[in-house]
Amino acid sequence: MSKYDVAVIGSGPGGYVAAIRCAQLGMKTAIIEKYNTLGGTCLNVGCIPSKALLDSSHHYEEAIHHFEAHGIEIPGEVKLNFKKMIERKAAVVDQTTKGIDFLMNKNKIDVFTGMGSFKDATHITIDGEKKQTIEATNTIIATGSKPASLPFIELDKDRIITSTEALSLKEIPKHMIVIGGGVIGLELGQVYRRLGAEVSVVEYMDRIIPTMDSAQSKELTKVMKKQGVKFYVSHKVSAVAKKGKEVTVTATDKKDKEVTFTGDYCLVSVGRRAYTDGLKAENAGVKITERGQVDVNEHLQTNVKNIYAIGDVVRGAMLAHKASEEGSLVAEIIAGQKPHIDYNLIPGVVYTWPEVASVGKTEEQLKEAKVEYKSGQFPMRALGRSRASGDTDGFIKILSDKKTDEVLGVHMVGARAADLIAEAVVAMEFRASAEDIARMSHAHPTYAEAVKEAALAATDDRALHI
Repeated sequence: MSKYDVAVIGSGPGGYVAAIRCAQLGMKTAIIEKYNTLGGTCLNVGCIPSKALLDSSHHYEEAIHHFEAHGIEIPGEVKLNFKKMIERKAAVVDQTTKGIDFLMNKNKIDVFTGMGSFKDATHITIDGEKKQTIEATNTIIATGSKPASLPFIELDKDRIITSTEALSLKEIPKHMIVIGGGVIGLELGQVYRRLGAEVSVVEYMDRIIPTMDSAQSKELTKVMKKQGVKFYVSHKVSAVAKKGKEVTVTATDKKDKEVTFTGDYCLVSVGRRAYTDGLKAENAGVKITERGQVDVNEHLQTNVKNIYAIGDVVRGAMLAHKASEEGSLVAEIIAGQKPHIDYNLIPGVVYTWPEVASVGKTEEQLKEAKVEYKSGQFPMRALGRSRASGDTDGFIKILSDKKTDEVLGVHMVGARAADLIAEAVVAMEFRASAEDIARMSHAHPTYAEAVKEAALAATDDRALHI
């Protein structure tokens, strides 16, 4: 029987990063993955393929609607080869997952393919082409999450689908009904809207991206409506039915009136659930919460001292980069180090165009906590760089403490917001004030100048270009 210092169950961004960090710290490490490719949801049916389709569909939209304004004329009709677009997405995924194979080999991590489950607290059974058992002094559970659904919805994975199927459709829908106005629904909804589908987003809450700052929700709603997406907020879905190639979604609006939507595809994107199916955690004595998550303490340690859990399978935001941070943290804890994560400083991003990004507290959270704050906001349309590229939608907002001027939250909608948010994370990690950011030199012309201007606006309303 092979013996390891650490065994990692699951090879997503949490699991494979945990394995690499353990190996770097001198531990003999194994990683167990039930699928034939490493990388988990993110690399195979999540972050990477969705971004590939977002980028491809963005290029198509630019060619149809915006190239002419730049003086680029295409003779004849711009044609869409959807099959080739899907093939490119698959090639990007393949290249990325092979990169994880390379990293496992480089770091001398043993890879086991098969379903990993606990025999007891120190032994893991791997049910693959052959059944085998390994011994592990420590185990990290990194089994991630699966798309959630509603109890009355029967997912046939043909017309009533999740994000997994939406990434590999054989045709462009005529009318895609999206249940859920969160990150996944909006990103994939925008992909298919760009490609010509009618898209209707049905959201239970009174606004889309309800966990982000309300100003971001308002701006993204406005922009996506201009792009042709239809929104139905404060709608409670009560039934989804399929007849042939037609799907009917029944919902109740805020006036208690029944509304029906008819389309040829229904994307159910109501969040994700922790995935512990087949783990047999009970054999190791590991506690699972009522929500189906692995119960952990502040060190991400379960009630069984040599077993840890990270990523989507534990509490907190279901984000790939959060899982990676936790993977490194647990590896370092096992090695006897004292790492930390500030969960308040883990950014959230929606990869629509314009992009949406946030870190820290929203205005709603500060009001609820009765924190006195200042707000500085700067519109992207006031930037020379935005006018040069034609990306004038959006804004950057900085919230700072009214007394100390410490930055408490930064919220963005705009071109490259997913990259710009890193500046805010760095500033907040070092407890910068809005004036600190305002006094930094930002290259001109760049989108990042809007960060400086928002900081100036939060510092005695000193923005220069509005």
